[in-house]
Amino acid sequence: MTSDTSPTLAEALAAGTVVLDGGLSNQLEAAGHDLGDELWSARLLDERPEAVTEAHLAYFEAGADVAITAGYQATFEGFARRGIGRERAAELMALSVESAREAARRARARGVRRPLWTAASAGPYGAMLADGSEYRGRYGLTVAELERFHRPRLEVLAAARPDVLALETVPDTDEAEALLRAVRGLGVPVWLSYTVAGDRTRAGQPLREAFALAAERDEVIAVGVNCCAPPDADAAVATAARVTGKPVVVYPNSGETWNAEARAWQGRATFTPERVRAWRASGARLIGGCCRVGPEAISEVARALTEG
Repeated sequence: MTSDTSPTLAEALAAGTVVLDGGLSNQLEAAGHDLGDELWSARLLDERPEAVTEAHLAYFEAGADVAITAGYQATFEGFARRGIGRERAAELMALSVESAREAARRARARGVRRPLWTAASAGPYGAMLADGSEYRGRYGLTVAELERFHRPRLEVLAAARPDVLALETVPDTDEAEALLRAVRGLGVPVWLSYTVAGDRTRAGQPLREAFALAAERDEVIAVGVNCCAPPDADAAVATAARVTGKPVVVYPNSGETWNAEARAWQGRATFTPERVRAWRASGARLIGGCCRVGPEAISEVARALTEG
């Protein structure tokens, strides 16, 4: 966690805007690492943990204040499919937090003086399935079943003492409710971030209903959206602020689209400094990027928020 003399993340959000990092996989792939695996970036926690630390460091040096860990697809079930037992899996989940914390130490050693925080990523059930279902939701599981899936991993992550748990890329309200139940009593603040399409969750629920789930939860210090198109984030930020009264977290994709046949990204990026400033004006206090948003773009975010 941050040092005793640094503000908590919640305190920082009350005082102003905080810069999130960009896509961790983006930076790892730029460094030459193959992430074509069901475990995605979580595989490198076992095989190349130093690479994860260096990727976090690149974002801190670019201007990010918060590093989101490589825990998105780090689950007991996912690791088990690779022959990794529960004890080692728990070690790797804890390592995801320590890797980001080590990057913060290195950033400070290189002259970064602002407060730096670590957000332990907890992706949705669909991320463990590795079949794209996190962009659909509606897995056929009850809220109670989803809570039982998430709780053991969240306990391990909370024990590693991150500054915040990032409940991210959540596709529907059932999973959001399960996650919010699963974090009760863990003693670590959380943010809740949906992946959306238009004014609805990926599963089709109205965002005002989805955000309302977090409105009265004291442990939730921010609510918002990630891993969506930047235009979809525009209205979502205002809706989250209006419905919850909480600081809003927003970190969409670059705006490019993936062409599966050509196996290439197409279109132009719509993640711009002007859009970043508009999100802040609408209530966003945690602002960064997701897929295809690298350190250079995060530097632009930091400048836009400083100069704007």
